[in-house]
Amino acid sequence: MDSSLWVAKTGLDAQQRRMTVVANNLANVNTTGFKKDRAVFEDLLYQTIRQPGAQVGQGANSPTGLVLGTGTRVVATEKIHSQGNMIQTDNALDLALDGDGFLQTLRQDGTIGYTRDGSLKLNNVGQLVTASGNLLQPAVTIPTNARTITIGKDGTVSVQTFDQTESQTVGNIQVANFINPAGLQAMGGNVYVQTAASGEAQVLTPSQDGAGSLIQGSLEASNVNVVESMVNMIETQRAYEVNSKAISAADGMLRFINNNL
Repeated sequence: MDSSLWVAKTGLDAQQRRMTVVANNLANVNTTGFKKDRAVFEDLLYQTIRQPGAQVGQGANSPTGLVLGTGTRVVATEKIHSQGNMIQTDNALDLALDGDGFLQTLRQDGTIGYTRDGSLKLNNVGQLVTASGNLLQPAVTIPTNARTITIGKDGTVSVQTFDQTESQTVGNIQVANFINPAGLQAMGGNVYVQTAASGEAQVLTPSQDGAGSLIQGSLEASNVNVVESMVNMIETQRAYEVNSKAISAADGMLRFINNNL
């Protein structure tokens, strides 16, 4: 009977972790470029009382055996990298990625980070940076006398200055693709870093070789569906309640045995 208490307890732990995942999704419903998480469950080891196929009599084998489960756990959280909705901002420095890929940024520790948040700014020397101040890679510097800034779907950055009538190219924005983007590690601040699971970054020109294209004057919204997340929250809550009732039922059975035997 004690085993049923433990099994139900693992269910409580697993549902609590799933609730954390759902809550984080809802908390980031307005975070630019955020990708929702999904909790991945697995069953725990089984206690084999009788092996399936074991001989149970003369010429008779057990067709199913007797195997008892020991519970469940959350084995992983997976980022769902589906496309978010496009929000038009008409800001020349806002970029949305339509398709696969990530913008590259230089993090404070000197490593390369990857992001879908294209709300770019200019720093004090005219370089394109993210909202958190990380320098866009490869670096692009906008002249101080620039009148207009144009960013093409292929990442070409061109400006028109007050003293010139023709546009001039000042840089090219590239995107990085991964064979397994779900293997990237989320670091916070809308930044991911490469891991052994994600594979090496493949730096590509936007809108070529399977890379997404850049859309100037727009931002990619979070791909969190509020209604879906609310349903997941209710489902998690009900599963937690059922596991709690299983503990209460097992406790009642043990109490009955103690009081009557």
